[in-house]
Amino acid sequence: MLAVVDYGGGNLGSLVAALQRRAASFVVTDDAGTIAQADSVVLPGDGAFGATMSALRERGLDRAIHSHVGAGKPFLGICVGMQILFDGSDEFGVTPGLRILSGSVSRFNAAPRVPHMGWNSLEIISDHPFVQGLGDEPYAYFLHSYRAPVCGSTAAACIHGERFTAVVAKDNVMGTQFHPEKSQRTGAVLFENFLRLAKEGS
Repeated sequence: MLAVVDYGGGNLGSLVAALQRRAASFVVTDDAGTIAQADSVVLPGDGAFGATMSALRERGLDRAIHSHVGAGKPFLGICVGMQILFDGSDEFGVTPGLRILSGSVSRFNAAPRVPHMGWNSLEIISDHPFVQGLGDEPYAYFLHSYRAPVCGSTAAACIHGERFTAVVAKDNVMGTQFHPEKSQRTGAVLFENFLRLAKEGS
């Protein structure tokens, strides 16, 4: 079973529609036990890092995510749902993240404009199955003001005045800075890859 985390925020509508188009079997839930025991989990995200972490902690979902990831089961974080996998962020004050991935999220400091909004190309720098089949120069649609650094878990990078992480993929943990459900072919390939990995792992 695939669990989509509902913590009171996040762009659930477009994500649910994308999963329905792929005939995926899933449940939208805020139940910590269900999330911890699910075969795979998707965490959508919109808004601020701190508000997202507070909502997860209030519901005990931070511990459920750690339990799920620690069991080696596929996890996908989208937008802020990817950012909170890191050590923390300085958005509206320093806030600790889930500390599943190393690095800190911070505001663009060398970008020509903020937020970073629009289509941009991805540089694939990993052979992780999550990013396979994207082609030589895939594009994705971005809308964000804070970014994660390029690090050991980066599967694809992007440049907007400075180089940052667009996709993470480390073992069973995956994430995208952009919304794959709004990124046409690139997003479709990533969803198919994740659903395949989820099926293989179940």
